[in-house]
Amino acid sequence: MSFERLQPVALITGAASALGGACASAIARRAEGGLVLADSNEPGLEAAADGLAFPPERVSTLAFDAASEARWADACAFIKSQYGRLDWAVINAPAAPAATDLVQWDAPSALEQVILSLAPVMDLMRHNAGGGAIVITAPAAALSARPGLLDVVRAAAKEAASYDVRVNALAVGAAEAPSFQELANSAGGERAAFSALEAMPTPLARYAGAAPARLIDTLLSGAGAVSGVTLVVDAGYAI
Repeated sequence: MSFERLQPVALITGAASALGGACASAIARRAEGGLVLADSNEPGLEAAADGLAFPPERVSTLAFDAASEARWADACAFIKSQYGRLDWAVINAPAAPAATDLVQWDAPSALEQVILSLAPVMDLMRHNAGGGAIVITAPAAALSARPGLLDVVRAAAKEAASYDVRVNALAVGAAEAPSFQELANSAGGERAAFSALEAMPTPLARYAGAAPARLIDTLLSGAGAVSGVTLVVDAGYAI
């Protein structure tokens, strides 16, 4: 997709979070067609919009729960009517809920919420003449979930390729792993434990000192046709 010949319209979910707000700031200047910020935290959402140093001419905020298919239908209708299309999207997986004594059996996981967000966003981009770009962010622990972040990105990228939409992801934070002593005990010794560590999923990319929001900006607007890639940022295993 050539962004030199287009004023892109961008959507950021989870925009009230630290990373979501940073993403908004990173791409606002070049989202010349408009910027749509979404989050269930309405005060935080308004603060993120007000805090943009270089906002585009049009900025909209949508306060809704990304786990709701009905609310997504309303959000898509708004974007279509007000902007006509969607070119870039950053889907930020929600942070893990705070510890509580209440068990929320029906609460979707972070990856389930990502999947619920991906479907309408991909549908919005389906008929773009110039394609589009989507970046997913999720905790690095989502790499080892079943299905994991890698599975979600691979499936979405394969589907979206037919209409020239790129799907990539950032896994942020330390990936969970057993302690070295636990590995040594289960593997049969320290040498075997090191071999087990080498076989574990490791960061596909490390960017020392680079802000994740800058990487997201690059994945969205980069001239390359990279799709189906998951970058792991500031992650690794402690032993």
